[in-house]
Amino acid sequence: MTAEIHATEIMAAAGARELRDNEVVVVGLGLPQVAAVLAKRTHAPGLTTLLEIGVMNMNPKDTPVGLADSRIFYHATTWSGFLDVMGMNLHRGIVDVGFLGALELDRFGNINTTLLKEKSQKVRYVNGSAGGNDVASLAKRVIVIMRHEKRKLPAAVAHLTSPGFVNGRSRSELGLRGGGTHRVITNMAILGFDPETHSAALLSVHPGVSVEEVVENTGFALRIPKQLPLTQLPSKEELRLLREEIDPKHIYLGS
Repeated sequence: MTAEIHATEIMAAAGARELRDNEVVVVGLGLPQVAAVLAKRTHAPGLTTLLEIGVMNMNPKDTPVGLADSRIFYHATTWSGFLDVMGMNLHRGIVDVGFLGALELDRFGNINTTLLKEKSQKVRYVNGSAGGNDVASLAKRVIVIMRHEKRKLPAAVAHLTSPGFVNGRSRSELGLRGGGTHRVITNMAILGFDPETHSAALLSVHPGVSVEEVVENTGFALRIPKQLPLTQLPSKEELRLLREEIDPKHIYLGS
């Protein structure tokens, strides 16, 4: 990784570039939130951002650290409720992008946010679905931001919380209206999914990261193209926004 630019900044900028102007996105906390704010302040001013608790079109002040942090509601146009976002928006089919995190993600883009199995077979329960299953099932495309570690990218998730392409099957065959996992943005690379096999493919590696490092830290086989580009670095203006306005205390971007 370059000395001047952190992996988290590359991830946030890459996530922002996946969002288009005038789209509707359900966004989670952390780097998804940072990426959505960055997109809205650069190339996508007409982006509609939704939080599952019912907050819409917020312009967070400072860096909120939770959904109960009132700084995340700053300048919001609407504050309704969970059923409004999940029912009137997701289930009505008007959400273009779901922006999620993951404890685990497998080769078919299935997401686990429920539990982890230790080597001793002891099960450790974490958060569960919240709105993740709705988002993964119904958003037109899903973007996941997560750390790139072999234990977090297994061949099969320990628990299927939110569906990608289950066992490589098509979404329509599963009765799922959304388009499924579209991009996985990690601290090493960007992954996509083959339109025919629905299995993970390497789309780019971040500057300073080798293909061998990515393969070594992935628990499943990746389709790797012969000509593999480097992930685009954040521009000077994107870095300024990230460091000075969106996350100046480096709560999510780190130091």
